[in-house]
Amino acid sequence: MARREARPPASREVRLTPRRMHCVNCEQRLWVAYHAQRTLMTFRGLVRLTLVVRRCRNRECELYHLPYRAEEEGAWALPHGEFGLDIITVIGQLRYGEHRSIPEIHQRLESRGVTIAQRTVTDLLERYEELVALHLADEERIKARLKQQGQVILAIDGMQPDVGHEVLWVIRDCLSGEVLLARTLLSSTQKDLSALLTEVKEVLPVPIRGVISDGQQTIRQAVARCLPEVPHQLCHFHYLDEAAEPIFEADRHAKAELKKLVRGVRPIERSLEKGENEQTDAMRSYCLAVRSALTDDGHPPLCASGLKLHNRLTQISDSLARVEEKRGAFLRP
Repeated sequence: MARREARPPASREVRLTPRRMHCVNCEQRLWVAYHAQRTLMTFRGLVRLTLVVRRCRNRECELYHLPYRAEEEGAWALPHGEFGLDIITVIGQLRYGEHRSIPEIHQRLESRGVTIAQRTVTDLLERYEELVALHLADEERIKARLKQQGQVILAIDGMQPDVGHEVLWVIRDCLSGEVLLARTLLSSTQKDLSALLTEVKEVLPVPIRGVISDGQQTIRQAVARCLPEVPHQLCHFHYLDEAAEPIFEADRHAKAELKKLVRGVRPIERSLEKGENEQTDAMRSYCLAVRSALTDDGHPPLCASGLKLHNRLTQISDSLARVEEKRGAFLRP
């Protein structure tokens, strides 16, 4: 759907000037030819870029009349794009890092003040994938960095943004953090994963000292087949997650029981809507604290949400007890 109304004026203006003052071919001075304007949507709001464009005026130069644009322009946005690279990066992180769907990403961006259409989110996700592909294609840079450290420890994992979609398999080096291979597969059989590991093994300039994964059966079989002499270790997070599963279930049950005890908070708030004094304001604050505690979840397995809720409610209860004790002291003759 096309934009039905004009964008509001940009809240920020930035002027970008090329650092190069002389032509790279003939070394003659570059002259300012014109100024270009671009308006970008970023997380800091609309930004209006004023771009100083230079040209070579030497008619005998091969680069005669070709525009020299500011080098910093590429750090703001892609050519002809209306959204900054910061937004494209967050879209990729939400998709492949948090496995969010396109509608969820659209809602998240709008909640952060970004005016964007849902179809545009899909287009920007494709731009993100193209940027990742270009980064991974720089084999010389990756090989040079791996040679400096002398060894690699591979981590292999599959990410599936939505059920029924292709799985994005990523193999990276844990020491340098470099992604060595990223490819989508319709299936995750031992044969498919063996082909990925073999491809990475053949191009690596240094030996593989270890492999880390979530312990999936097909991954174990593929590692045993392609890297029989390499130790294979279960990922620390997955190990801890499986070990804490019984505790997580008990904590989840405890949290459900705690929520039952404070279900009457909302009716109390409604009964206080007409009151306007210090006592009703204090009671509203306590009700708000209870509701805030209910929505403040933890991140298992390292932070149990049930225990966190219990601690928050205990603090609220102790605070109410202290208020009641002070109130009783004031009422004593």
